[in-house]
Amino acid sequence: MTREEKNSLIDTLKEILETSPSLYITDIAGLDSKNSSDLRRACHKAKVKMTVVKNALLNKAMDRSSKDFGDLATTLKGNSSIMISEAGNAPAKIIKEFRKNSEKPILKGAYVEESIYIGDNELEMLTSLKSKNELIGDVILLLQSPLKNVISGIQAGGGQTISGLIKALEERNH
Repeated sequence: MTREEKNSLIDTLKEILETSPSLYITDIAGLDSKNSSDLRRACHKAKVKMTVVKNALLNKAMDRSSKDFGDLATTLKGNSSIMISEAGNAPAKIIKEFRKNSEKPILKGAYVEESIYIGDNELEMLTSLKSKNELIGDVILLLQSPLKNVISGIQAGGGQTISGLIKALEERNH
């Protein structure tokens, strides 16, 4: 591979790193062709891009990136593949589900929404992360709750007077 080809690959990896909110570094070495195909199919279904990478090229792309990957570069040993996804927990869920029938993939590390996770022991926590849309839904639900109380208070008090509304709300809170 020429120097220009390497620089081109590094630039491509850098662009992927810059535009992706989450990056998982895994070890899939040793998977047979059937399991490898099944893993790729599961990734495709969950809109997760999986690519085998050279550690040195990924390390240089991380160095050139404007993002701070902290100690994630220390995980770049042995065979590495990356899993890229918009949803921070999607790759973790795929890995967890896949490992019900296989020892691999092993999570080396992850970068999710500016947080760094090192080691396979972080997998369970990463599966429980909520996506941005799930968090927005939770906030909307919390905001709707007081509004529902006011509306039901108006309906319970007949909506005839403000004092009826206040009295209904007081009774609800006690």
